[in-house]
Amino acid sequence: MTPARLQLCSVNLALLALLLSAPIARAQFNGPPTVTVDLNRPTTLTTDRSILFPAVHDQILQPGDILTVHVFGQPDYLPIVRVANNGSVQLPLIGTIAVGSLSLSQAEQLIATRLEAAGIYVSPQVTIQETEGPNSVVTVIGEAHGSIPVSGSRRLFDVLSASGGLPTTASHVITIHRPGVAEPIIVDLGSDPSRSDLANIPLFPGDTVVVARIGVIYLLGEFRTPGSIPLTPFAPLTLTQAAALSGGVNFAGNLSDLHLIRTIGDHRTVVKLDINAIFRGKAPDPILQPNDILFLPSSVLKVAIQQGGVGAVLGAASLAFTAIALTH
Repeated sequence: MTPARLQLCSVNLALLALLLSAPIARAQFNGPPTVTVDLNRPTTLTTDRSILFPAVHDQILQPGDILTVHVFGQPDYLPIVRVANNGSVQLPLIGTIAVGSLSLSQAEQLIATRLEAAGIYVSPQVTIQETEGPNSVVTVIGEAHGSIPVSGSRRLFDVLSASGGLPTTASHVITIHRPGVAEPIIVDLGSDPSRSDLANIPLFPGDTVVVARIGVIYLLGEFRTPGSIPLTPFAPLTLTQAAALSGGVNFAGNLSDLHLIRTIGDHRTVVKLDINAIFRGKAPDPILQPNDILFLPSSVLKVAIQQGGVGAVLGAASLAFTAIALTH
């Protein structure tokens, strides 16, 4: 090989190395999250079994409930009434009685007292049955939603299944609001089938099940499996872990030009990172926050190598330098 051709090959190789190299951006957002977010905060689970698995549930009466009132031994007294918007019912012989926000047993005792005070019955035994009404359902809201009819009680898993199941963006920490219970009931569905019975608690008419949205991060561009990855409230997720969960990065990715896009309030910030340096431990591995976007663009040179091979790139570089030499 002549010295001129040897020198041209050296120049081509140097050009190729120059094209493959790029300025390395300093990583930011490493360490604990600096932004307070409302997603994925650990919550205090309900552990009181008397609340989770009550031996007796005394339903709270609400406007719209349709009630059938029974008096033991008195088949002629069987009124069917609806609880009005002000919480009252109109009963034969004793008139208007306020039962809204009372439990069934409290309403039964109140009606029995009024019947006895009116001199109609002696020591009457009153029972109330809710026959129908808008409150004879369990309401599911949030990432899953629906109104599930419940007669008596129904298990949590059945209600969630009837509402369509949980999407990937749904938290497995479920909040239940129950009339008559001061604090929300918080249950972790978990991931261990052997312990699932602990979370499959009974639900009752009037309960509201809140399925919160879990935070996710989004991967775009030259990741093997672009898409979303859910976060958990129990362990942070770093950029390296997210890349591993996506199957790694493609050859065509521009590893020195990863974009970490983060929205804080109404302000969006974009930080360029060198993912290769992070993989090698030469740059901090940032902790991701809910709704972060990782965008790995393509490298023009790597795409050209994939499509035409290294020879095509070197040939183009050789022609370029030849043209420069001829002009001089």
